[in-house]
Amino acid sequence: MDSPMEHFKENQTTLDVAPSTAMDSMDEAAVALQEKKTSRSAWSKWFNAFRQILPIYISLHLAFLILTYLSALFIIGNFSTKTLRISTLWLAWFRWDSGHFTAIASNGYDAAWRTAFFPLFPLLERGGAFLTHDPFIAGLIISNLAGLGMLVVLYRLVQEDFDAERAFRAVLYLSVFPTAFFLVAAYNESLFLLLTLLSFYHMRRENWWLAGLFGLLASLTRSAGIVLFLPFCYEYLRQRQFSIKKVRFAAISSLGIPAGIGIFALYCYYKFHDPLSFSHAQVVWSRHLHAPWRGLINSFMVIQNRHVLSFDSIHNVLDLSACLFILALVVLCFVGPWKFPRAYWVYGIYAVLIYIYSVIFSTDGSGSIPLAAFSRYMLEVFPAFIVLAALGKKQWFNLYYLVLSVSILSFMLLQFLTGRWII
Repeated sequence: MDSPMEHFKENQTTLDVAPSTAMDSMDEAAVALQEKKTSRSAWSKWFNAFRQILPIYISLHLAFLILTYLSALFIIGNFSTKTLRISTLWLAWFRWDSGHFTAIASNGYDAAWRTAFFPLFPLLERGGAFLTHDPFIAGLIISNLAGLGMLVVLYRLVQEDFDAERAFRAVLYLSVFPTAFFLVAAYNESLFLLLTLLSFYHMRRENWWLAGLFGLLASLTRSAGIVLFLPFCYEYLRQRQFSIKKVRFAAISSLGIPAGIGIFALYCYYKFHDPLSFSHAQVVWSRHLHAPWRGLINSFMVIQNRHVLSFDSIHNVLDLSACLFILALVVLCFVGPWKFPRAYWVYGIYAVLIYIYSVIFSTDGSGSIPLAAFSRYMLEVFPAFIVLAALGKKQWFNLYYLVLSVSILSFMLLQFLTGRWII
C-alpha cells in the first residue's frame, strides 16, 4: 500500500500541472480569438474599400454603355432605316490590340512579331473561352473584373498609407483619365495594374513572397513589370534600415519579378530561337530604344511643323499633353508641398522608372506619331494619381480636372468605338 506521504506528493503534482495546462489552453483560445478578430477586421476593410469604389465603377460603366449605344448613330447615318445587330454593342470594343490578344489566345504565338504581346492575358483569355466560347468576350470579362479588383486594391493601398479621402479621389481620377477606357477594353492594362498594385500592397506589409509572386505575374503580363524589381529592393532595405545584416532569405523572392520575363524569354528561344524576340518585335511598329526625351521632342516638332488642325498635329497634342501632365506629377512626387514623405519614396521610385520605361521606345523620327500609345501607358504610373488626389483637395482643381478629363475621355472613347485610330 502507498504511504500517506506518497498520496500527498501525487496529489500535489496533479495540482501543479493542472493550472499550467489550463493556462496554456486559455492562451491558445485567446490567440485563436485574436486571429479570428484580425481576420474579420481585414475582410471588413476590403469590403469597405469595395463599397467605396463601387459607385465609381458602376457609374463609369453605365456611361461607357450609353456612349457605346449612342456611337451606333455614327454608323447608321442621318434618318437612315438601317438597323444594327445587338452584337454591335460589344464588337465595337474589338479594336487594335484586342485582335492581337484574341489571335494569340486562339492560335498561340504563330509569328515572332506577336511576342511583343506578353502571354498572361491571352492565356487567361484562352482559359476563359472554355466558358464563353469566344476569347474576345473572355478578354472583356477578365479586363473588367481585373479593373474592379485594381480599384479596390488602389483604394486600400492609398487609404492605409495616406487617408480615405485621398484614396477615393485617386480611384476617381484614375477612372476618368482620358485613356481610362482601356481599363475596360480587352487589353491587358487593368490586369497589369492589378498585379502591380498587389505586389506593392504586399511589399508595404512585408509579405515578400506574395509581393514577388505578383511581381512575377505582372512581368508575364507586360515587360514593364521588370521595373518593380528596384522598388522591391528599396522597400525591403528601407524596412531594415538599409542594414545588410538584417537581410534574410525572403529577399530572394525579389527574383520572382525578373523571372517572369525570363520564363517568356525561354519560351521565345524554344519557339523562335531568339530569347529577345519580344524586344526585337518592336521594330514592326517602328519602335526603337531612344533617350526618354527623344519622343517628347519629336512630338513637339510634329506639332510645330504641321497645320494646327491636321490629323498629326491633333494626335500629337493629345499624346504629348498626357505625357507632360503625368511627368509633372512624377516630379511632384519628390518636390513641392505634395511630395511623398521619405517613408513612401518607393512610390516615387516606381513612378520614375515606369515613366522612363514607357517613353524610351518611341517611334522613329520620321514617324508622324512618335508617342503612339504612350497616353495609354500613362495609366500605369499610378503614383501620379496619388499626387493628383492630393492636389484635388483644392475645390477648383477638382472641378477643372473632372470636367476636362471626362470630356476628353468621352471624345476618345467615341473615336475608339467608331474605329478611328486612337491608341
